[in-house]
Amino acid sequence: MSERADGHSDHAEPALRDGRRGSGVNTDALRGHMDALLLSVLEHEPLHGYAIIEALQARSGGALNVPTGTVYPALRRLEQAGYLAGEWAVVGGRKRRTYRLTSSGHRALAGERTAWREFTGAIGGVLEPRATPERGTGG
Repeated sequence: MSERADGHSDHAEPALRDGRRGSGVNTDALRGHMDALLLSVLEHEPLHGYAIIEALQARSGGALNVPTGTVYPALRRLEQAGYLAGEWAVVGGRKRRTYRLTSSGHRALAGERTAWREFTGAIGGVLEPRATPERGTGG
């Protein structure tokens, strides 16, 4: 492994929530998957932004700590695309914008899940160890 100018190797492990290296998921690794994650969290019940962040953390076993600066713009974009419907509601005595999946959002989530299965199947086919034929047994 080669060392970069910043002292980390080219094959550094993902950064943890507190910036240390180790097992965990950083927000760069989520790029391209955020829409699917948000749609999935909202599949069964409407939630407000902070509750969505908490649900992502809970459903990932604490591995996903997505910043509000990532979640709120994505929610607005999904709402503008017609996948989410947002409305203002009082939650815990505070006015918050809650989001729910629309019928288009449910269809988009189904498509995202299909794409995810195809993606993980392809990547898994490359990353999983392959059995190698035994050498020296041929004539």
